[in-house]
Amino acid sequence: MTLWLPRGFDAETEIEVRRSRFITRLARVDDEEAARAVIAAVLAAYPDARHHCLAFIVDVPDAQPVERSSDDGEPAGTAGMPMLEVLRGSGVSNVVAVVTRYFGGVLLGTGGLVRAYSDAVAQALDGTPRVRPVVRQLVGLEVGASEAGRVQGALMNRGVDVVDAEWGASVLLTLAVDDPEAALPLVREVAQADVELVPLGEQVVELPT
Repeated sequence: MTLWLPRGFDAETEIEVRRSRFITRLARVDDEEAARAVIAAVLAAYPDARHHCLAFIVDVPDAQPVERSSDDGEPAGTAGMPMLEVLRGSGVSNVVAVVTRYFGGVLLGTGGLVRAYSDAVAQALDGTPRVRPVVRQLVGLEVGASEAGRVQGALMNRGVDVVDAEWGASVLLTLAVDDPEAALPLVREVAQADVELVPLGEQVVELPT
């Protein structure tokens, strides 16, 4: 099951390992450009740090997620990939993690670096809220203006999400449903007419876990 951080989530945590500071910026991003913007912001905020290691996972519609990582000067495989593995293990995507390291004068060794960078991201993820993206179908329902208020209220009372209403000589209600065919009998019952639902596309709804 795919999970995301809530929209707009952007937080910073810090751990210390043998006098080295590991500052983690964890943020929700919806595309690679947004991930790069977070990375650039971290570089600007800590220009004197020795390393800015990173990992991100971004969902791509109808394709495999984009995954990137960088050790940024740490020994190969000791930072970016361990960070990416923690993100993968959490089940969270559309996320970027940047760990800024200020060297404390004590060498950690390859094993110590892997643990430190992994722990930095794991701590940043610990306790963060998650949402579950659900794709819902948008359908249009045309009703008379005199009936629109009653129909809209009745649909909402029966658990149908009415996301928009366009008023004119008649009213076009936009409904978000999981299955248009399954929803049609209820819609007809509420509308008290042999109405049809017109496909209008999709909407991603983010539900709390």
